[in-house]
Amino acid sequence: MNTLEQLSSTPLFLISGLIILFVVGMSIFFLIRSYRAGIALGMDKVKLKRAITSSVTFSLLPSISILLGVIALSGTLGIPLPWLRLSVIGALHYETSVADIAAKSIGLSGLNAAEMTTEAFTTIALLMTMGIIWGCVCTIIFGKAYNKKLSSNKSKKSGGRSFGDSAMTAMFIGLITAYTGSYIGQFVQLQNGSLVVTGQYLQIVTFVFAALAMAVFTYFAEKKKMAWLDNFSIAGSMLVGMAAAVICGMIF
Repeated sequence: MNTLEQLSSTPLFLISGLIILFVVGMSIFFLIRSYRAGIALGMDKVKLKRAITSSVTFSLLPSISILLGVIALSGTLGIPLPWLRLSVIGALHYETSVADIAAKSIGLSGLNAAEMTTEAFTTIALLMTMGIIWGCVCTIIFGKAYNKKLSSNKSKKSGGRSFGDSAMTAMFIGLITAYTGSYIGQFVQLQNGSLVVTGQYLQIVTFVFAALAMAVFTYFAEKKKMAWLDNFSIAGSMLVGMAAAVICGMIF
């Protein structure tokens, strides 16, 4: 049995499946409790059922991008771990980037199935878990106070932006800047006091085409009042970026 087969073995499927079933069970439990609470408050049953139906619909469409992430990672990490991570707590942009960073830090060329070992898989999985767990820990400890700060409307009363709006914008810009710098750093590096073009351009190509695709989706969603396109923007941008990378790799 090779490494990839071990990473998709029955025991790992059972472990991941049980955890995911537990999370699904929790979701169903709170769905029922919320529905009953709505009825107790005198809310219309028809409107409640309509809200449930629309929520399911608008949850399925954005999940296409999550499925693409599972497919992308399963080629090197097997199916159970990506399936578990992206079904429970993981974020698509986090899982792929951290897994690649972890692979390179232990001497692999990247997320390469041919180089993957059980030891490397264990290290990658541990780093992915330890890196994201602090969101849950910090939420438990500081979540209540932070939520009050986010919902503060003091700045809005004076015509400014709330802390929540500013924090989310700053975090998004910081994230994009970090990725952009990383891609440029892989393409152009400083060696012996001079800039050297490494030829690793696919990251930049993927980034640029995905950004352009997202800009198109945003334009039609906001300017042309086609808000339903928001449900396809992430998945569509990912597909455009990956397609551009594949085509450039075949041509050049």
